[in-house]
Amino acid sequence: MNTPWGYPDFDAHEVVHFVDEPEHGLRAIIIIHSTHLGPAAGGARFWHYEDAAQALTDALRLSRGMSYKNAMAGLPLGGGKSVILASPDRHKSPELLAAFGKAVDRLCGRYITAEDVGMSVTDMVEVSRQTKFVAGLPNDRGDVGGDPGPHTSLGVFLGLKAAVKRGLGKDSVDGLRIALQGAGSVASGVAMHAAAEGAKLSIADVDQAKAKKLADQTGGTVVGTDEVLFLDADVVSPCALGAILTEESIARLNTGIVAGGANNQLATAADGARLNDRGILYAPDYVINAGGIINVCTEYLGDGDAALVRERISGIPTRLEQIWAESAETGRDPAAVADAMAQRLIGRG
Repeated sequence: MNTPWGYPDFDAHEVVHFVDEPEHGLRAIIIIHSTHLGPAAGGARFWHYEDAAQALTDALRLSRGMSYKNAMAGLPLGGGKSVILASPDRHKSPELLAAFGKAVDRLCGRYITAEDVGMSVTDMVEVSRQTKFVAGLPNDRGDVGGDPGPHTSLGVFLGLKAAVKRGLGKDSVDGLRIALQGAGSVASGVAMHAAAEGAKLSIADVDQAKAKKLADQTGGTVVGTDEVLFLDADVVSPCALGAILTEESIARLNTGIVAGGANNQLATAADGARLNDRGILYAPDYVINAGGIINVCTEYLGDGDAALVRERISGIPTRLEQIWAESAETGRDPAAVADAMAQRLIGRG
């Protein structure tokens, strides 16, 4: 593998930590992008990558995104991420989780881990047996801690509604056509909120059974994964894969709004400008999907309860409005505006 310095997504990351413990089945990369605002917080992703280079690129991008996300959410945290390279069968042993916990602990609190794709609350409990630098654990203090998915979903839905108000002048999604890419935890929460307000949902997921179940629950329609982004829709909401907004896909979009919970939706920085040039209102992903980290941060820091979590999440539309207002005033696309704001907040402006 090449050193991180040769990667286009290397952005003065403070720490790139490779963990290789074959006796425990663990290969992982823990990356700290910035500790300017506090210890680097970001989830652990358990995923089967085609190769280690792909894993490194993912971790570099995700950790930078966490710096921006935490800063834009007003949290006293820096940004980091870890990826655990899963085997093709995605077997996850107690020994692997213990070894990962010890690797986190060796960073002495500079990195705080939490649940992400492929990891569960139960897994994080196992990790916490080896380190105290874990967030998102089961908690007795009401709706704080635990599964971050519902909190992420709420923030995405509130941000989606803010986009609808700005782009369409509507206070509700009642009757609007929403094309939802994904049927996982976050996508399901967004779908439930939208359906409760009367939205008409088109849902796609690589797992057809999950897509059908969610469609049945919300009165939605199942569509193909190859068509969901390009439907004639009021809102396209990517809540699954990253890097899905490319020069080619943006040219085929048939919507005025893109607002979803997936991380790293833009394949390149130029794609934010392409959306803007087409007059498509974009909600920067790390701003709209910050609800989960807001929840686990509140739990980890012990500085509030469920009411504070809800208050912090309700600030997501306000931050989006600030971004869109500056975008309209300057002509810069919302993604570029958000990046500049975040960079200033972490001392890199």
